[in-house]
This record gives sequence, C-alpha cells and structure tokens, in this order.
Amino acid sequence: MARDLHSTDWELRLGFLIHDVSRLRRSAFDRCLKPLNVTRSQWWVLAYLSREDGMTQSQLAEELDLGKVAVGGLIDRLEKSGLVRREADATDRRVNRVFLEPKSRQLIARMRKVSHRMNAEILAGLANEKLESTAITLDAMKRNLLDYLQTAEA
Repeated sequence: MARDLHSTDWELRLGFLIHDVSRLRRSAFDRCLKPLNVTRSQWWVLAYLSREDGMTQSQLAEELDLGKVAVGGLIDRLEKSGLVRREADATDRRVNRVFLEPKSRQLIARMRKVSHRMNAEILAGLANEKLESTAITLDAMKRNLLDYLQTAEA
C-alpha cells in the first residue's frame, strides 16, 4: 500500500515538474524575445514555418492547437509586419499556404541565438549524460502520449 502511495505521489510530482519547467521556460523565452517585439504566438508560427515553410493555415492551426480564426489573425499580423506571406495553393485555390519572408529568416536567426543563450543558462551545471537521459525519457513519454491520443480517437 505504501508503495502505491509513493508511486502516485511520484507521478503527480513528475507531472507538476514537467508543467512548471515548460511554463517557466516559455515565460523566460518571452522575456528574452520582448526586445525583438515578437509575441509567443507569433514565434510559434515562425518556428513551425522555419521547419516546414509553406504549411497551410489549417496545418498551422492543428500544430499550434489553435482555432483557424485565431491562426488567421496571427498570420494577418505577421503579414502586416512583412514576416510572412499567404499564397493560394496551386491545386486548391480555397487553401492558403503560408511562407516566410526574408525579413523573418533574419528574425528567426536572432531568436535562435537568444534561445541558445537562454538554454545555456538554464542547463548550466547539468551533465550531458543527465540531459541525454532526460531527453530520451521525455521523448518516450511523448511517443506514449501520441499513441494514447491516437487510440483514444479511434
């Protein structure tokens, strides 16, 4: 019985730690990016497009776990800032694809530098072996969660 209680406490603690670290990291990154005049939502759009330029608005909405209207508003603001452009899909004119503009590539490069400096600070003093082990564990948890969500939808 004591073992089950310990297990439950550990599972709760692990969940809270993951949540807190993620929340605090986002807040720290927001603070670091503030001088660049980029909001969290905007940097997420730019980050996804930097990995897969030309995503559809629907794909972005799904990846960001946002509504299509909210993503549309984000893209409107990024477009006005000259960071992205919309183009109609070549095969389906109802679909808009979003592409990075050259100006955004410079901003993304600056964001990456800020991110590297911040990561160096928050990972200071942690041995590479521990970081690798943590990454492997979190990756396994992510895969398990994705599997869970896929089977739950079926």
